[in-house]
Amino acid sequence: MTTTIDPTSAPASAADELTRFPFDANGTRLPDEIARLLSDEPVKKVRTIAGAEAWLVSSYRLCRQVLDDPRFSLKDTSAPGAPRQYALTIPPEVVNNMGNITGAGLRKAVMKALNPKAPGLESWLTGHANELVDRLVAEGVPADLRRDFTVPYSTGLHCRILGIPQGDGADLYRSLHVAFMNSPRAIPAAGINWDRDMAHMVDRLNDPATTGLMGELAALREDPDYAHLTDEMLATVGVTMFGAGVISVMGFLTMALVSLIQHPELKAELIADPALVPAAVDELLRINLSIADGLPRIATETMRLGDVTVEKGELVLVLVEAANHDPAEFEDPHTVRLDRPNPNAHLSFGGGGHYCPATALGKRHAQIAIEVLLDRLPGLDLAVPIEQLVWRTGFMKRIPERMPVLW
Repeated sequence: MTTTIDPTSAPASAADELTRFPFDANGTRLPDEIARLLSDEPVKKVRTIAGAEAWLVSSYRLCRQVLDDPRFSLKDTSAPGAPRQYALTIPPEVVNNMGNITGAGLRKAVMKALNPKAPGLESWLTGHANELVDRLVAEGVPADLRRDFTVPYSTGLHCRILGIPQGDGADLYRSLHVAFMNSPRAIPAAGINWDRDMAHMVDRLNDPATTGLMGELAALREDPDYAHLTDEMLATVGVTMFGAGVISVMGFLTMALVSLIQHPELKAELIADPALVPAAVDELLRINLSIADGLPRIATETMRLGDVTVEKGELVLVLVEAANHDPAEFEDPHTVRLDRPNPNAHLSFGGGGHYCPATALGKRHAQIAIEVLLDRLPGLDLAVPIEQLVWRTGFMKRIPERMPVLW
């Protein structure tokens, strides 16, 4: 049976004068609109891909207010008839996934799986990164760093923490090209992919060789305290953790490497002193442009936000890339600095009740990758002029379609 994905409204007419959002898909520069939003319109009405009106919030202070205030609801963004950025590509009930996980009593198991200090995980990541570099070197230049490193490195991590075979990574990853699309209307392939991946994860629950998180979840089926859990609920945890986790860490790592290439002085500094890599990762998180959309919330009551009144039921979008470059919060925001007094203040992991639970894991994933790449390939650079990179459009993340490199 194919999952039904709720349709959204048609795009607005050409006569619509509202600013269209999202902005430029090019990940090498901050969109031109950001400076004016920060200085003149920290809360601005825009038109989304789905044709809905939304309040786009750009200043750090107001973005933080939206993320911290539970009256701005993530769960309600999937309600029938709610204004949306784009069509849903997952069932509506899955949008508030961590809330569902907590409600089902599974948060402890999930947080354990996301712990970067889990026995053997860091050494495995280091070994996996080195194996991928070995393949790059053996095949020679130019290499596609996204296809041949950041993607398999990220899928490999998630296969390991889920306890499923490494060979599952490529099959599950192919769904993400659709699952993270920004489309004005329903995508038939989204439901097909979802059902296929759910069936695959149920098979893993029933496989006695499964270890990791999926093995722990499978064992809960024998515990009377978890009699409320269904195979569908457990499989959803696996499918969503793989999808959201892989696309997030792969997107950030890819963009962090683009940024390193754009800042050769920083790359040289990290090669000379690898102990600076953790500090660099936080600064790369702040400046990275991998989040191509806004973090959505629905106002559950009418309230003031800056100088505007947000009505109950309206869509609010938190523009992370603007908040992370707000000079009111980050001095000289366009300069890469490893000595910032507030290095963790960026909003790249969200905030409030929906702060990303995999923050520590995502940072360590990137740190190890950068350490290995700079140690093994200190001459790493683009093999094409940076303006020749082709950026994916209609997608929730900014990523180059290909990242040709040499060393």
